[in-house]
Order: sequence, then structure tokens, then C-alpha cells
Amino acid sequence: MSKLRVVCLAGPTASGKTDFAIRLRQTIPFEIISVDSALVYRGMDIGTAKPDADTLQRAPHRLIDIRNPEDSYSAGDFVRDAEKEIEDICASGRIPLLVGGTMMYFRSLTAGIAELPGADADVRARLDSDAACVGWPAMHRKLVEIDPDAAARINVNDGQRIQRALEVYEVSGRPLSEWQAAGRQAESRQSYLKIALVPDSRSTLHQRIDQRLKSMFDQGFVEEVETLRHRPGLTSRSSSMRAVGYRQIWSHLDGVYDRPTAVDKALSATRQLAKRQLTWLRSDEQLKVFDPLEGTALDAILAFLDKHLN
Repeated sequence: MSKLRVVCLAGPTASGKTDFAIRLRQTIPFEIISVDSALVYRGMDIGTAKPDADTLQRAPHRLIDIRNPEDSYSAGDFVRDAEKEIEDICASGRIPLLVGGTMMYFRSLTAGIAELPGADADVRARLDSDAACVGWPAMHRKLVEIDPDAAARINVNDGQRIQRALEVYEVSGRPLSEWQAAGRQAESRQSYLKIALVPDSRSTLHQRIDQRLKSMFDQGFVEEVETLRHRPGLTSRSSSMRAVGYRQIWSHLDGVYDRPTAVDKALSATRQLAKRQLTWLRSDEQLKVFDPLEGTALDAILAFLDKHLN
């Protein structure tokens, strides 16, 4: 195998990716690039489990806190930003370590991304209005008729992705899957060594998710969202507020349901996120998988990286 200079460390939420990345950085000359669609936003700290200031001082993460929460940030934005950071890190003689759980960002970077039509605010507003009346599962059924290939990859309750697929079709007349099939291939100037943290015990992963979410609420997750609601231009339809946990708390603060219900819904949504992440990981045959709950996991990862990075 030729020398690989870019490493990807993926995994479901609460699998310990940040901790492993920091420990790996103590042995290997890594520079960390965050691969997380929520960590890009400033002010979203508690609900994203963003590394604290002391941690970021010891182990800086690139692509954290680069957008205001009222701004949009797409997979295409991530690819452009990540490629710039990769080039900068490689030029310095160090090794990029891409760490996170936004699987679409990983796939867009390593396998290529289609040059999709731009967003259309009017179309999005109308789709949001339709969804408010009939629900996202009904909008998903509409997508099945238009683009069954895209619909098969999108959860029936994933409003953001359903909306985008319908929007692409309405503004271009071409299904999203057709655009993606015609997308560019990943550029060959970088090679990616992909590893993943996947706990063998699903029940233990669920326990870790439960504990982390409880800690978030104890730390002031609701108050964080309440503060964000005062930002001009930020609404429940903003991309940032569709992040797991944030949208449930926003609905709670809107009076849609009480706090215990918000906690239950956030927990359910986080577990569903982990399930989707694991599905993405299982579909990538190039991944080398390690169980982060094994006491020897770090040593095994270091041995694997040493073999391929030399």
C-alpha cells in the first residue's frame, strides 16, 4: 500500500472520537479537522459536546466555530474548507486527522460531491409550509414518486434532506440522484486512510448516549437554546437549529411540549442519529473498524496507523 497522508476517524455519536483523536495526536504528528455539521456554529457548545477551551488549547480543531448559527453551511462548503485545511497541514509536514460523525461530509470529501443547484428561499419556504400541513413523512412519499433512489437513502422524518431533494428537483427539473451520479470524482492528490470507532455493544452505546444527553441538560442545554433564540435571523428552520437536540428544545420553548417530553424526544432522535451513522459506516468497505470500549483499542489503532503511515 502506498503511503497515506490523510486519516479519517469516524464513528457514531458518543463513541469517544474526540478523546481518541487527542490521544492519537500525542503520539503521531496529527492536526485535527472537525467533520461535524453542528460544531461549525458559534454559540452551540453544550448540545454539540464541543471540546472546551482548555481542550482546544491543547489540541486545536480546525473548522470549529467558523459560522454564526443563522448562516447556512453545506457539504459543498465543508469540502472546500476541508481541502484547504488539508493542503495547509500537509504543507507544514504534519498529517491531517479528520474527526467527526457527519457521514455525508466524510463521503462528500472522499468520494466526491455533485455540483448541485443553489438554494432557493421561496421554494424552501413553500416546502416548509407544505410540510407543516401534511408532515415530512408525506413529503417523503412525494419524493419517492419523484426520486425513488434519493428517497431510499433518506429517513422519512429527515426534513432537511427531504426538503433539499425536493428543492433540487423543483429548481432544476432533475432528480437529486441524477445530479449526484454526475458529480465529480474525488481528486486523487490526497489518499484517505479510514478508520471507525464502532462499539460492539449497542446497549452500551445507548447508555453512553443517555448519560451524555443528561449531562448536557444538567450543564444548561435549554438555557443555551434560549439564548440562541434571541439572535436576529435565527429561526427553527435555520440549518443549525435542525441539529439533534436543538430542534426538540426549540419546540419545547415554543410551548409545543414540556421539558420531560423534550428530553425524551431528544434522546430518541440521538439514538436514531447513531443508528443512521452506523448504517453509513457499515456501507463503507474501506473502513478499518475498532471497538472503542476495548481496553487495547488505542494500541491497536496506533499499530495500524504506524503500519500505513510509517
